[in-house]
Parts: sequence; structure tokens; C-alpha cells
Amino acid sequence: MKRETIVTAIGTVLREEMHHPHLDGFGPQARLNEDLYLDSVQLLQLILALEMTLGLSVPETSMSRQAIATVDDLAAILAPAEQPAAQPREVTAQADGPAAMAEGVHGEMPYDLKIHCFVSCVCDGLKARGIDHRPFYALIWDAEFAITEDFRLAYHSDAMDHESFRYWFERLYGVPLLAWYDHAASKDANVATLLGLLARRSPDEIIMVMLDMFHLPERENKFNQNPFPHYLLVALSDDPEAWQVRDPDFRWEGRIARDTLLTAIRQPTVAGGYRFDPSLAHPPADADLAPFFAACLRPDANPLIDAVRAIVSAHAEARGGLRLADVGTALRELPVITIRKWAYEHGFAFIWRALRWPDAEFQRICDAIEVLVNGLTALHYAVLKLARTEDATLVAPIFERLDTLDAAEFTIKRQLGEAFEAWRKTKLVSGRGTPFRERLDA
Repeated sequence: MKRETIVTAIGTVLREEMHHPHLDGFGPQARLNEDLYLDSVQLLQLILALEMTLGLSVPETSMSRQAIATVDDLAAILAPAEQPAAQPREVTAQADGPAAMAEGVHGEMPYDLKIHCFVSCVCDGLKARGIDHRPFYALIWDAEFAITEDFRLAYHSDAMDHESFRYWFERLYGVPLLAWYDHAASKDANVATLLGLLARRSPDEIIMVMLDMFHLPERENKFNQNPFPHYLLVALSDDPEAWQVRDPDFRWEGRIARDTLLTAIRQPTVAGGYRFDPSLAHPPADADLAPFFAACLRPDANPLIDAVRAIVSAHAEARGGLRLADVGTALRELPVITIRKWAYEHGFAFIWRALRWPDAEFQRICDAIEVLVNGLTALHYAVLKLARTEDATLVAPIFERLDTLDAAEFTIKRQLGEAFEAWRKTKLVSGRGTPFRERLDA
């Protein structure tokens, strides 16, 4: 099938089957997320609809957001005869010695991860002061989520708190995170507290608030979540009708109408807020990082994979009246939690830089992390197909995928645990870097 024909089919599915509201800018060069506001779930639903109605299929290795940016990218992948050959990931070879350390993991590392709003907010001030924030991301790869009573995966629930994040941020960086939101008080009382804090805020103090992004029309909800609990940073501006907003997780800064923000803050779906002064921050001490990393590593469990297995099982067994047709909805928030697995890269990067190990193996580990994330995306696609077809024969292959992903994540954790142990012995015993070859021979 020609690429042009597939572009037309994409528009038809979005308009007639998915009833997508953001098609004014549709065309081959339209960006799926930025222009058409398709989130990762809708993209998979679109691909599935094309597969089921037109007999098209997409390689699992091409399902990541990085591989499919525009309508034309998607059409190219679905037209294999016209698809260019995949390019291998570039790996930077590392030699021993200081000159080799200027590249790869030992370079500036300009990229950053936007995978957890709370962590992005509290780390924003660290980055501005040149303090290494990457160790703190170790809290994310197995960060808390919920399974509701009706077996639905949820990245946020009223029962969650961020006390472990708060404790470790204060211990590692010396910055108290002061909760200003009173969960026992009314919304109006908490808004009054917020207004007082903003009026008295010192230049270095940061005010952080949870709100429901679904109620911010100025910020298009690109995860299409309703509700969409999200932390961001607020301050007064020279305009009394608008506040200055900084969203480190989505790398956005600008002004939003005061009343609009207050409406989003007052929603019953959200509750939370902190204030802190990042000017107090100091780099974490090795003696604190050691128990921190030990607390973050869960070598005997992969909670997300266990949760998906439990949810699929409950729907396959029709527990409590559940149906296979509902399993797609039950796992709709899987992508929001899947992206947390990228936090493994920051954990490895911190240790690799500290021990001056070669970049080439770090890049191979990054490839394994990418395989895990893309594998979870492909798993989600298989779940959506199960929900659409209600074909019980698809359940067993999904469990096989889960077993494979389980083994892959355990391998990553084992490698991270070994690297951490080498770092711990080096930093807390000898005080020098461990040669990579010596580690291999040990």
C-alpha cells in the first residue's frame, strides 16, 4: 500500500472511528503529539485500528515515540516497501585515560529526563545551581502507583504520599521540603494559605502546588488524562490577574490566568503542595548515597510487571464481572508509569561517571533499558488488541511477554546492583575509582 494512501487512511480512522477533535492541522508533516495532540495510548489505538481494518502491521521495534513523530513517519513504517533501513544506535568507543573521558557518559550529558513531576520540581533548583540531581532519580524506576479495587492501574491515588521522596531529598541535599497543604482543611482554606505564601515568598523560595492539568486549557493535556494530577511551580507576576508558572517536567514556563490556576487547584481530584529553598542545597555525601541506593534497589521484585500480570489475570478470569473488553481501559495509564524506567539510565550514569568506567558498556546498558521500555510499549499494544478482539487465545502470549520483560528488568537490576556495590566499596573503603578491567576479573 502506498504511503499516500496510508496517510489518507490515518485521517479517516482519526476522524470517523476515534472521533479525534484536533484535526485542523492534519497532513503528512503534522506532528502526532505537538500538532494533533495524540498521546501514546491514542497512537497505539490508531495503529491497531489500521492493522485491523487495512491488514497493516507495524514492527514492534518501531513503536516508540522517538521512531514515530509525524503522520508521514507513521505511514512510512506501515509501508514496509518504502521504509528506510533502520540505523544502528551510535556507540562511542572509550579508551583508557583522561582524554577518553570527554565523551559519552563522561561528557556534559545535556539531556534530562521528564518522567516524574514531583522529582522534576524539587530537582529544578539543584540543576540551576550545578548540583548533580541524577542520584535522586533512583526513587523513580519503582516509584509508587496503585491498583484500584476494580483492577485498574493508576499512577496517582488519594492514598499516596511522597514521604520517601521528601525524606531522601532532605537527607541527600539538605533542603527541607515543607508541606503547606493541609489535607484536613477545606479547599478554600488551602487556597488562602497558598495566596499568603505567594505574597510573602522570598526570592529564593519555591512554591510547589498540585493541580489538575485537565482544567488548564492554556496547557493542552497531551496525555489526555482526566483527571491529570500534576505538580508545578507558581509565583506572582507584575500582573495581578496572572501568575508566573514553571513546569520543569514538561519544560514549559509562562503566565497563566490566576483564576484558571485556582480552578485547577480547587479540583477534588488533587491535593498537595510544598515550599522549599534550593539555595540551601549541597551535593549529597557518599555516606548518605550508599543507604539511599540500597533502599531504592528492589532486586527481587518488578512491581509494574507484577501489577500488569495481576490486572490481565483478573480480566481474563472475569473476576468480579470484569471483561476482556475492559482490560485496555484498565491499563490506560501504563505509559505514564512505563516512562519511569528511563530513570535507570541516570542511576547507571552517576555510577559510571564516579568510577570512570568506559562509555561503551554504559551505552550497551542504555540499549537494554530502551529494549525494556519499548517492550512495555509493545506489551501495551498487545493488551489493546486483546481488549478490541476479546480473543482469549491472546492472553497466553501476553503472559509470555510479561515473563520476558520480567527477566530483562531483573538483568538490569542485577547489573545496577553490581555497579552500586563496586561504587560503595570504592567510595566508602578505598576512596578511589575501580578500574573496569579489575572489576571484570573479580
